[in-house]
Amino acid sequence: MNNHNHNNHYSNHTKHKSEEKSRRKRRSNSKNGAPPCSFDWTSISQSTYEDDALINKKLPKELLLRIFSYLDVVSLCRCAQVSKYWNMLALDGSNWQNIDLFDFQTDIEGRVVEYMSQRCGGFLKSLSLKGCQSITDTALQNFAQQCRHIETLILSKCTSITDLTCESLGKYSSKLRKLDLTSCPEITDASLKYLSNTSPTSTGQNRGCPLLSYLDISWCNKITNDGVIALAQGCPKLNTFFCRGCSQIGNDGIEMLATCVENLMKLNIQHCQSITDEAIIKLGQKCPGLTLLCASMCNRLTDASLVALGKGCLELRTLEVSGCTLLTDSGFQELTRNCHKLEKMDLEDCIQITDATLGHIASHCHQLNALSLSHCELITDEGIRQIGSSICAAENLRILELDNCPLITDAALEHLQGCRALQRIEIYDCQLITRAGIRRLRNHLQDILVHAYFAPVTPPPSVGGGRQRYCKCCAIL
Repeated sequence: MNNHNHNNHYSNHTKHKSEEKSRRKRRSNSKNGAPPCSFDWTSISQSTYEDDALINKKLPKELLLRIFSYLDVVSLCRCAQVSKYWNMLALDGSNWQNIDLFDFQTDIEGRVVEYMSQRCGGFLKSLSLKGCQSITDTALQNFAQQCRHIETLILSKCTSITDLTCESLGKYSSKLRKLDLTSCPEITDASLKYLSNTSPTSTGQNRGCPLLSYLDISWCNKITNDGVIALAQGCPKLNTFFCRGCSQIGNDGIEMLATCVENLMKLNIQHCQSITDEAIIKLGQKCPGLTLLCASMCNRLTDASLVALGKGCLELRTLEVSGCTLLTDSGFQELTRNCHKLEKMDLEDCIQITDATLGHIASHCHQLNALSLSHCELITDEGIRQIGSSICAAENLRILELDNCPLITDAALEHLQGCRALQRIEIYDCQLITRAGIRRLRNHLQDILVHAYFAPVTPPPSVGGGRQRYCKCCAIL
């Protein structure tokens, strides 16, 4: 009898000790904001608080679910550790429609994604795995099968994935609208063919992603014109296409994109150095709705490209042509004459432009809010005067970059004193600008950020009877 009581006492003591340890662990995780990767998704936790707590009695399940729907990933994981009832509510698939795991990128493994897929199922619409380098094709293949209503998928810098991931997306993700594959080095033309359902190996099960409207394949260096041509033919609703650094993409791919896509609005071909005027002329002919074009470092482009854009792309709002050294005042005159909606222009290293280009911008681009003229060494105070006295300067101009413009002086800053909206100006290595000139500008625009650099002043040689100082090297010499 005593033995039996002793065993019961020992058993109860062990149970209470285990429960107390579990409570402490949950409190610690809740306090520190344990990430999803450290949360045991497969377990139903013991209740820290009773399931019949007052809040659970007063609020119906539907209202609690609605409250939980506003919580982020960490907060949901914390709530899941409160009680069995809250665990069920917090892990309800309706709360996991939009998941961003970027903050936990170094910890997320494939098993987490697979279990999330099972939990969320058809509820999940947006998932970001940006930077999760441990994620492999296997996890994403299971994800594609489980979450067939996914609309936005961010896989930027998931360096371990291959074309197998896109093959699964082509089979199961027919509702996919946005896909980011930036810096996924193993992605090839085959991926674009799977997405567009034009791969010769596709089976009847493949539907492709006909609703795809946004695709970023920047720095996927294995992709060529063949992949872009297939994409253009199979995804006619594409309106945003970024392929920065894809050096094998040239005129053929971009021309097919311009021809087949119904309403191309945003295009980034930065560092695609084989692209020439022919591709841009086709854009001018076929893409009247183009609002953004980044062609920085496409150094084979000439004024013919600017003329084509000025004739056909009147909705253009952002133009980035940094490093396009063949562009001149004549081209920008034709562009600005018709593209009156321009808001951002990056003309850095367009070394042939002069104050004449700034005159054209000042006269026609009244909505301009950001202008980069860094390394445009022919720009003078007169050009800045024209910008400073324009309509855009008085109301809209917020950012002006003038790094390495050697002819700019304090007079240029005086011309900008009336730019009430100006928030930031860059004047690194403008050696004719002084601290006094900057102070006068700040007296008129007190909240402006001025980024400048002044070389340290060389100390004057010692005068009078002071002892002349030598370093050890001089003493030895």
